[in-house]
Amino acid sequence: MTSCVLDASAVLAYGHGEAGGEVVGAYLEESAISAVNWSETLRRSGERGVDGSQLAVAMREAGVTIEPFSEADAETTAHLWARTRHLRLSLADRACLALASRLGVPAVTADRAWTTLDLGIEVVCIR
Repeated sequence: MTSCVLDASAVLAYGHGEAGGEVVGAYLEESAISAVNWSETLRRSGERGVDGSQLAVAMREAGVTIEPFSEADAETTAHLWARTRHLRLSLADRACLALASRLGVPAVTADRAWTTLDLGIEVVCIR
């Protein structure tokens, strides 16, 4: 059973020892990340010189599942645009929220702005 969905910002905070990373550590076991957010995580880690394959192994060992971006997720992500555009959420941000909605679990992020949203999706801000 999945306990939460991780945003790229949460995984990056954990993987790079940033503020809030310890909070993410408590959520890793049985958590999930959208393939869209995983792609963002790998790209941003690569910018910092981190080997993506090592990060992938660490996440799998911690219990993180990479979830495919489904047709239903794509539709929800598109519908969320109108309700979140005032915050300028990226496609990846909305993909995270769509997966959390589909799985019925909280979204874990470092983006405080998400906590102002009224989408029926619990948001846990790590800092």
